[in-house]
Amino acid sequence: MGTIGEYNQCASDYEPDEEGPVLISDPFPLIDEKPQHVLVGETSKCSITIQNTSSDQVELWGIRIFSSNPADSFMLSLLEPPSLNSDDRHVRAFRQGSELQDRVLQSHQTLTIWLSCKPKDMGLQQAIVHFDVEDARIERVVFLLAEDKISQSLAPNGSYSRTPRRRQFNMENCEFAVPSRPARGKTQRSRSHVLPEYPIPKKFRELFMNNRVPDVLDEGLTTENYSAYFNALVIIEELHLEKEMRCHNMECVQMTRKRAGLLSLVVPGLAEKRPSVLQGDVVLVKLAYKVADRTIPYEGYIQRVEADEVLLRFADEFHDRHLNKNFYSVQFACSRVNMRRLYQAIEAAALLGNEILFPTVSTGRGLIEGAHFVPFMSNLNEEQRRCIQMILGCKGAPPYVIFGPPGTGKTMTLVEAILQVYKTRRSSRVLICAASNSAADHILEKLIRNEVAQVKESEIFRLNATSRPYHDLQAEHIRYCYFVESVFRCPPLEALMRYRIIICTYTSSSLLRAEGVERNHFSHIFLDEAAQASEPECMVPIANLCQKETVVVLAGDPKQLGPVILSKDAEARGLGKSFLERLFEHEIYLNKDIGFVTKLVRNYRCHPAILDLPSKLFYEGKLLACKENSSSVIPSSDLLPNKEFPVLFIGIQGCDEREGNNPSWFNRIEASKVVDFIQKLRESLSMSEADIGVITPYQQQVVKIKKVLETYDMTGVKVGSVEQFQGQEREVIIVSTVRSTLKHTEFDRAHCLGFLSNPRRFNVAVTRARSLLVIIGNPHVVSKDPHWEKLLQYCVDNNSYQGCPLPEGADDDDDDESFVGQKPSDEC
Repeated sequence: MGTIGEYNQCASDYEPDEEGPVLISDPFPLIDEKPQHVLVGETSKCSITIQNTSSDQVELWGIRIFSSNPADSFMLSLLEPPSLNSDDRHVRAFRQGSELQDRVLQSHQTLTIWLSCKPKDMGLQQAIVHFDVEDARIERVVFLLAEDKISQSLAPNGSYSRTPRRRQFNMENCEFAVPSRPARGKTQRSRSHVLPEYPIPKKFRELFMNNRVPDVLDEGLTTENYSAYFNALVIIEELHLEKEMRCHNMECVQMTRKRAGLLSLVVPGLAEKRPSVLQGDVVLVKLAYKVADRTIPYEGYIQRVEADEVLLRFADEFHDRHLNKNFYSVQFACSRVNMRRLYQAIEAAALLGNEILFPTVSTGRGLIEGAHFVPFMSNLNEEQRRCIQMILGCKGAPPYVIFGPPGTGKTMTLVEAILQVYKTRRSSRVLICAASNSAADHILEKLIRNEVAQVKESEIFRLNATSRPYHDLQAEHIRYCYFVESVFRCPPLEALMRYRIIICTYTSSSLLRAEGVERNHFSHIFLDEAAQASEPECMVPIANLCQKETVVVLAGDPKQLGPVILSKDAEARGLGKSFLERLFEHEIYLNKDIGFVTKLVRNYRCHPAILDLPSKLFYEGKLLACKENSSSVIPSSDLLPNKEFPVLFIGIQGCDEREGNNPSWFNRIEASKVVDFIQKLRESLSMSEADIGVITPYQQQVVKIKKVLETYDMTGVKVGSVEQFQGQEREVIIVSTVRSTLKHTEFDRAHCLGFLSNPRRFNVAVTRARSLLVIIGNPHVVSKDPHWEKLLQYCVDNNSYQGCPLPEGADDDDDDESFVGQKPSDEC
């Protein structure tokens, strides 16, 4: 038998003691190998029968609750615990306690006793009951899961069943009827600017099928094999994505007509992220049953993804013939446009040279003369000023790096540098690329809102991909974009030439090359959140639009979230490493040479107690807490055990579950606790919903928490994944870790889900809060990860832990007898 920390053990592993002539029933037996659910504050009861099967009398020396967790949550009694309908005599006669006195069981006698539980809080309730019979001890282990009405309302809609992989119809040698794409305006684009198809060579497919990799990957990355190396990595990634996308293929399914000439298709089992279907992906369909000898396959495009359905657009002919009663075979394929852009950028990168790709002291710049400047922002610190001086003094390659740990003003520094270039270099042309649309929009907002610099509206442009929904952009930013009939477009070359600042995402920058923008056009290229982009993504703007004289600035933090790569082989061999991170392998960056990199160290976001642990774990303890009024919104003592310490760990042993065909996990016990804490925050502090954020790693947990918040009319609280919170902050951050079962953490590692064994995701999650960080999770699971274990111990050491008993050794001051027991199987 293990300790309570062995929370993932199966109840089926538990072997009851040899009972001899006495048979004892199991109290609160598991249902489908899962504990029964009980409501907090209500008494649940279960009879236990003790049967003497022999012809001799048996001495029953005693029955006692050996251990109860939480303490005193279980009681024993000879009489059935009274209910609301019990008469007064029964109520007066009823007695209960933690043990029952000895007695004699006569031949073939059956004694019935009662075990009851009245949980005071949510989570797993556990007990061990000892029965001393003659000279033997018989043991029974009891599990119950206490929940409240909120968690009850979030119960699974049905048992989880994995969506089977579907066979795919043979599309070889098929001619597809495809929807027409919107006509483009005429441009002066030369033939050399057309994006090639870059078909995947047959030999690569054969290697992939045989679980082998190209020989070039065994050589390691060098100057000579740069293009071949990354080309192979991107092919592996695309082949892996192809394989995973096939899990969504379906047979004999129906589609229904929707608004705006679209068809709706329900797609069960959409995952947390890729490999899922996304806007712009391709759908191949044909009638499941032939109505004639010629059944034409049709190719369509995903216009929109909504929960578990996708909205599709096909050729007009298909929409005309479609009937809602028709059954179709459906096959999915990811859009190759972005992959082709990566192949093209890798190919073009071969011309860049070592000054950019492999900078060394010999290829590096001489001593930069820091340029004097008058700041547009009044609160720049010493490191930020020096960084901007260095950027203004740069004459070209190698790239300059802004190393910006959480809350150190990286975006402010980047924006000030851009404005200085714009105002002091009249011939400058600036390209700004970001890892996401939201990050690009944020920079646009910062630039146009600076009243001192006063960027002219006619000189700044926000370039958007055609696939971006028109309504996704804030109304006040639309005037900085180009669109036709509410569809974003890239303007013609002559229009692009008039802008001095262009903002876009990494891959969307390829639209500039397609329109004919040459390498010598931009004087400066700024890459924001560069640690989140793979090296081929960074090469899209750099390889196509940069020359030796172009000043390239990368801003980011290699200790936070990196590129999202699906293939473990491709990730391990270098695709999971950003260009910014690889630069730090070179001596001039690793040594923090001020001519090549500035590290920002003053954190203006977090309370010192929130910053202290991540600073030690990831930044050599060198971050300086500079937040003003750090105690202004610290909750009162009724919410925090130590109100001087605004990091709270609430331990709760819940249950991670799935439902229907949805593979995403949720923990309704934790979801209810999250909402309960939000309500207490708002009551005690009158805190705005916009000041509170909830981070959780699974999409279904996001859905469940949002559902309850909507019920309580608290829709202003942002709930999302770590990725959705990168670059953002809130006064209060609540983290729901979800996992209550160790057996599933290997699945999480394999699929890049969850928090455990992902230090970068941990770093981002715990550095979003300005004034209060609250962790809600199972300490017995999260403590298996070294970073989360340190956070748990950090809270324990500062008297800021509440909830279920800690894992053995986590609290050295706890002298109570350790609970010995096991945990039921599977998700609970």
